[in-house]
Amino acid sequence: MITRRLAGLLLVAAALVTAGCATNPTSISAQWSSPSIAGGAKVQNVLVIAALRDSTQRRMVEDRMVADLGAAGVKASPSHRVLPDSAEVSEDQLRQAVTGAGASHVLITSISGQTTDVRITPGMVTGPGWGPGWGRSPMGPSWGGMSRYYNTAWARSTPPEVRTTQNLHGDTRLFDVASSEVVWSAATTTVTNRGDVPTLIDGFVRLIVETLKKDGLI
Repeated sequence: MITRRLAGLLLVAAALVTAGCATNPTSISAQWSSPSIAGGAKVQNVLVIAALRDSTQRRMVEDRMVADLGAAGVKASPSHRVLPDSAEVSEDQLRQAVTGAGASHVLITSISGQTTDVRITPGMVTGPGWGPGWGRSPMGPSWGGMSRYYNTAWARSTPPEVRTTQNLHGDTRLFDVASSEVVWSAATTTVTNRGDVPTLIDGFVRLIVETLKKDGLI
């Protein structure tokens, strides 16, 4: 009983360690902060916009970003409540949305491109073993035999391995409403093979908010 309990505890611990070590599918590729915000007041009110064609994913990104910013003490509003799902938004529409939200800043996220990485690990073929690989003795198979030859031949060849990674590149910018200038930006790369859409969005939003904290904006 003690052994089973110990084994169970070890399995739980291993699962927790594995979950804690899981890597974020999104990473920062490049980042910039305007010198004008150095030592300035922290961002207090943000209108969050995800410039995405997929309206469902737009809402998912904006709602998750609003939630994480709220947890960090920032008042935030999703744009999907006030801006339509369209290819273009006029400056007047955007200004009205900003005024309605009482926002001092606008955080806009978009997709800037997509790339595919292909990594090939070469295969390996070793030379044949010595001798024909057959023979029997009165006591059974000797050093060779048909199975021995087959196993050796099979092990001599290692096929090449091809790994394909799909990368989604994002561009996130923080605008100061008063000046209409970009005061912070980050380019991100998300490995889409590492999870479903909600998982990828969670990782992306978490990284953006953590970086804003680190840079002293929130």
